[in-house]
Amino acid sequence: MRHGKKFNHLSRTASHRNAMLSNMAGSLILSKRITTTVAKAKALRKYVEPLLTKSKEDTTHNRRIVFSSLKNKEVLKELFDEVASKIANRPGGYTRIIKLGSRLGDDAEMALIELVDYNELLLGGSGEAKEKKTTRRSRRGGSSKSASAKSDDSVKEAKETKEDAPKKEAKKEDATKAEAKKEEAPKAAAKKEDTPKAEKKESKSDEKSDEKKGDE
Repeated sequence: MRHGKKFNHLSRTASHRNAMLSNMAGSLILSKRITTTVAKAKALRKYVEPLLTKSKEDTTHNRRIVFSSLKNKEVLKELFDEVASKIANRPGGYTRIIKLGSRLGDDAEMALIELVDYNELLLGGSGEAKEKKTTRRSRRGGSSKSASAKSDDSVKEAKETKEDAPKKEAKKEDATKAEAKKEEAPKAAAKKEDTPKAEKKESKSDEKSDEKKGDE
């Protein structure tokens, strides 16, 4: 009987089990989610969450303790530089296990284990909903603002047309006067040219009349 037996050996020796969990923990930290069996996922959760708690306090002692379990410098750097800042405000519960159903072949129960703070779909859903609310509010406010702006523009246009109406009429009158002056200018010039001709004709007629008087 297995009364009170909470430790799952996973049908492996201690060294084999520790090596497997160390590799799985490194893959989880680098990839942020992995797919495995439900039994291994539960064992990995107990193995990796104390290491994640250690990474919150970046000291040489904690780095050495975590490195003794993970045995990988790249994983250690990723854990203390990026993951630690992401989970800094979370008081435990850093991982999530999602069951995926049975595996074909041996009918083993499969699961996906992931870091909670790196699920962009769940974290982004609430953000999108908030953005939609703000956009709806802004649309309502924007519609009222646009309507008021349109009304203000129409009032301004009406005022401008009223103010510009006499100016436009004055401009039209000035244009007609200028055109009339242009038309009168050649006529005046023609009249000036005709005046000396008339004077010559009068002088000739006077000479002829004087000659007739002399003959008489």
